[in-house]
Amino acid sequence: MKKLRVVCQAGPRSNNVPRPSPSRFHKNSFNPFETRVDPGTSGGRGAPAAPRTPAAPRPGGAEDRGSACRLSRHPSWDLRRAAALLASSERPVLVVGSQALLETGAVVELASAIAALGAPVYLAGGARGLLGPSHPLQLRHRRKEALREADLVLLAGIPNDFRLDYGRHIGRRARLLMVNRDAASLHQNRRPQLAVHADPGRFLRGLAARAAAGSMARAASRSTARAAAGSTAQAAVGSTARVGAAAGAPAGEGSVAPHGRWAGWIGALRARDDAREQEIAAQAAAAVSGGLVNPLALCRAVDALLAPDSVIVADGGDFVGTAAYILRPRAPLSWLDPGVFGTLGVGGGFALGAKLCRPGADVWILYGDGSSAYSLAEFDTFARHGLPVIAVVGNDAGWSQIAREQVEMLHDDVGTVLARTDYHRVAEGYGGRGLSVARPEDVAPVLAEALRLARAGSPVLVNALIGKTEFRKGSISI
Repeated sequence: MKKLRVVCQAGPRSNNVPRPSPSRFHKNSFNPFETRVDPGTSGGRGAPAAPRTPAAPRPGGAEDRGSACRLSRHPSWDLRRAAALLASSERPVLVVGSQALLETGAVVELASAIAALGAPVYLAGGARGLLGPSHPLQLRHRRKEALREADLVLLAGIPNDFRLDYGRHIGRRARLLMVNRDAASLHQNRRPQLAVHADPGRFLRGLAARAAAGSMARAASRSTARAAAGSTAQAAVGSTARVGAAAGAPAGEGSVAPHGRWAGWIGALRARDDAREQEIAAQAAAAVSGGLVNPLALCRAVDALLAPDSVIVADGGDFVGTAAYILRPRAPLSWLDPGVFGTLGVGGGFALGAKLCRPGADVWILYGDGSSAYSLAEFDTFARHGLPVIAVVGNDAGWSQIAREQVEMLHDDVGTVLARTDYHRVAEGYGGRGLSVARPEDVAPVLAEALRLARAGSPVLVNALIGKTEFRKGSISI
């Protein structure tokens, strides 16, 4: 286990190709556990969990920032042009993907850079959690509508693939700025106004610095001009400004922060986002077939128990897709999922690496019932090595992601039906603790008990019998 912890921390650092291969240690060699941790105990069954202290970040030197790509640095003119596009935009949207976090030692700088840019942002894949659970610039819903209305879209580390309907989600008149480690992805399906072959995280940090420098230079220039104009001219300018303010004239570009300049646009998107949250809350409160647990309510209950240092491992299809809309990762590098193509079976391994590298953190695995079969045997590993993870299985007795489309198109559920298996008993057979919940009113106390057992040193699995909903009707399955 000690050797495995070293591999988990350093494995991706040996992969220096521009776009890491999915056959490497992680789905795209994104290592969320590039942190220095205190050695934890690796005792037998029931060994106590390590103290709940956050791991300190690794030193932030350029050579010590995860699997930084060996790409040439982006030309300064790329930054200048990107900054000019952003400055002239009235409705920008930033979409950040997993690639932007490959330099794990710089995630705090990256979050600060995005905040400084001031544009509304959507986080995808491993970028979830980068801005915490409730940053004022971060949006979680209605992304397609936002992209269609935007006049500038910056895709940082995410291609124009099926998630964006191959670029068709972006309005035809919008200017497109793409930054990607893979040169081939820059021009697929949609031609951008600016394509930058670079590390997206580095580029965003550089763009924020360039934008800030430009704002300071413009402010200094205006200050100098005012001083040179003399007191008479200053009085005239003041009079004109008062008249302009009364007429509703806009402030100068550098006189307000970017988020102030785009306040109306962000406010419209935020209102839409909040309305969707209310819809989800209403759907979570609704009863489902058979009086079973509503999967939306289950995800909301898990979210309510997340600690600031919790790590979420998502391994599933329909249930995990629901969780992605509801759970709010609390910090950068705290969300792991199967990747864009839904590579099921990563749950056990990801959770193992997470718990080894962050022994004091709660590690939650969100399993679909179908996907759980791929790595449920790792509960033997968790129990033998005293790694108290918490697994929640959304058990709806089916491959629901596939069934949604298959049954509607082919009118046949062949190959999509599973049993209401007692997964909690399987975990007990491997030496863990098992809990089951089938009634909505029992969800909160059962999850609280699972958290208590894990913090006391036992790996635990909650088998949640969930009902069917239409929440993800029309979702894409591959």
